[in-house]
Amino acid sequence: MRQIVLDTETTGLEVDQGHRVIEIGCVELVNRQLTGRHFHRYLDPERAIDAGAESVHGISAADLVGKPRFAQIAAELLEFLGTADLIIHNALFDLGFLNRELELAGSGHAPLQQGRTVIDTLQMARGLHPGQKNNLDALCKRHGIDNSYRELHGALLDAELLANVFLAMTGGQVALSFDSNNAVAQASGVSGHRKLEQTRPALRVIRATALELEAHRHKLVAVARAHKAGPLWPDDSAAARTEPQSPP
Repeated sequence: MRQIVLDTETTGLEVDQGHRVIEIGCVELVNRQLTGRHFHRYLDPERAIDAGAESVHGISAADLVGKPRFAQIAAELLEFLGTADLIIHNALFDLGFLNRELELAGSGHAPLQQGRTVIDTLQMARGLHPGQKNNLDALCKRHGIDNSYRELHGALLDAELLANVFLAMTGGQVALSFDSNNAVAQASGVSGHRKLEQTRPALRVIRATALELEAHRHKLVAVARAHKAGPLWPDDSAAARTEPQSPP
């Protein structure tokens, strides 16, 4: 099962006012696992960026000088997407912009939602958490996903976070994070712009105390007595096969 988690950044909020896509980020899930394959491009929108939008994603017109136009990367994007299902937060927004870009590029491609499943994680979250905030930051906090390194919106970074949110919301194990040394972590086509890299603390290992181990052995003997049989799982400790002392 191949799915693409997709996000965009734009020059403004209204596609009907001529706003354009300036960043596309996609990450690949196969059988609910992040594969490390991704698609990431910054784009020249051929127009100004609204101040409000720039304050959200931090991408300026100067950052995009020399970047390709959408028409130049359209075929590459479509090849990466293939026939995979799409996972998008507020899908109507991103699909509206991408379909308009495909139209302007003269690709002749059908709307991206045609012939594939589109999962809108915003609608999913509203169903799971009615009356609560359901933006990406709120969902990361609610599902225990570390987004402390997300200082600004960014299409590739947000796509990875959304992949983890989606897996958490659908009851699966959260995907392992990208290694900061791999290609995704190095993807930052804008000089001085943030990269997808993070430092997370090592997992804390909590071991059973001697008292807890003794209580466990005591419980095994009690179970064996009640059922007139030993435990089904192997236990080589002599204490598990003999009468333990009652825990203090």
